[in-house]
Amino acid sequence: MTWNIKGSYYENCSCTNTCPCTWSSMLAPATNDYCRANLAFKISEGEINGVSMNGVIFVIIVDAPPLMADGNWKVGVVVNDDTSDEQMEALGILMSGEIGGPPAMLGDLIGEMLGMERHPVSISQKGNDFQVQIGSSFDYSATVITNPMTEEPVKLVGMLHPAGEELKVANVHNSKGSIMGIEFGGENLSGYQTDFSWAA
Repeated sequence: MTWNIKGSYYENCSCTNTCPCTWSSMLAPATNDYCRANLAFKISEGEINGVSMNGVIFVIIVDAPPLMADGNWKVGVVVNDDTSDEQMEALGILMSGEIGGPPAMLGDLIGEMLGMERHPVSISQKGNDFQVQIGSSFDYSATVITNPMTEEPVKLVGMLHPAGEELKVANVHNSKGSIMGIEFGGENLSGYQTDFSWAA
């Protein structure tokens, strides 16, 4: 089966500075005694098994040990509430790892799948500012950090990350929420933004 999706990616995790598991490829622990993350993907175009995925938003919710490489993650998936049954089924196949791509790479790290749920999901971006909201359950706002001399985004490159090898670093000003039994929040937390492209 060939498939492809691409679009924009937004992240907030519970670390209190630039997430160590990201720059270390999961070899350094989180800044807290846990790692919880909200990984939001807004698909601009693509298809899975002949099903158009244009416009679908899905959010991977993660609760992991401080050293993510230890595995035993709890993972749930939220999709925006206008996602069709066909699209949700196709996304479920993708997230299972059965058809390759980044979800297949993460398979050995997941200890418990929390399922998939529909919620109203909105992602807005204006310039370097973005906001992700999942109904009344989760909300965060962030700004991509820029070099004050060049005004270019500060980036991490060469990453082992499901969204891609290059991430723009963002400061999450405010984050709060609880969804699928996973709760975290705070001020000035770690965040990232990039364009993503998955295919197999």
